[in-house]
Amino acid sequence: MGLKLGYLILTLVLIIVICTVGFKAIDGTFASLKKARRKKILLIIGLFLWNLYIFALDGTEILQTFETPPRFVLFLILPAFLFTGFFIYQNRRNEWLHHIPKSWLIFVQFFRVAVETLFVLSIPAGVLHSNVTVEGYNFDMVLGISAPLIGFLYVKNIISERLLVAWNYLGLFVLASVIFVFMTTIFFPNIYGFDSTPMPMEFTKYPYTLVGGFLMPVAVFIHVLSLVQLRRDQS
Repeated sequence: MGLKLGYLILTLVLIIVICTVGFKAIDGTFASLKKARRKKILLIIGLFLWNLYIFALDGTEILQTFETPPRFVLFLILPAFLFTGFFIYQNRRNEWLHHIPKSWLIFVQFFRVAVETLFVLSIPAGVLHSNVTVEGYNFDMVLGISAPLIGFLYVKNIISERLLVAWNYLGLFVLASVIFVFMTTIFFPNIYGFDSTPMPMEFTKYPYTLVGGFLMPVAVFIHVLSLVQLRRDQS
C-alpha cells in the first residue's frame, strides 16, 4: 500500500507543479481575468480527464498482458506522445511560452529522481525487475540529479542556453534508452541472458501504469517544450 501511495503522491505533486507553471504562463499572457480563468479550468480538466482515463483502463484489464502489439504503448504512451507533438506544434509561436522561466523547465525534471527511487522500491514488492531500474540499465536518475545543478548554473549565467539545448536532447535520449530497456526486458529478455520474461505483470496495473501514462510522458513534454522555447528565443 505504501508503494502505491508513493506513485499517487508523486503524480499529485507533479500535477500541482504543472498547474503552477501553467497558471503563471496564463496570467502573463491573458489580460482578461475571465479568459485566464477559463484557460486554467481547461488545464485542470485536461489533467483530470487524462488521469481518469488511466485509472479507468485498469478496470478493463486491457493493459494486463505482455502480448504484442504492446497495449500499454498503444493505449498510454502513443496517445501521450501524439498529444505532446500536436500541442507543442500548435503553440510553438504563442506568447505564453515567454512567460515560463526557462530555469523552471529544467528544475522540474528533478522529479525523475523520485520516480527512479520508487522504481528501486518496486523491485522487492514484485512490481519491477531490477533490469529497468538504476540497479540495472536505467540511468535516468543521473539526469534527474543533474537538473538542479544545470538550472542553478543557468540562473547564475555560468552556462549558456546552448548547453540547455544539449541537456534537453540528452534527457530525451536517456528517456528513449529507458523505454528501450523496458521493451526489451519484457519482449526480448534473452538479450540480457534471461530465459523467460522477468517483468512482473503487476506493473501493468494501476497506479503503476501512471509511469508510462503520465510520469514519463510529462518528462518528454517538458523537454520538448523547453527546446521549443529555447529555439524560438535563439532564432
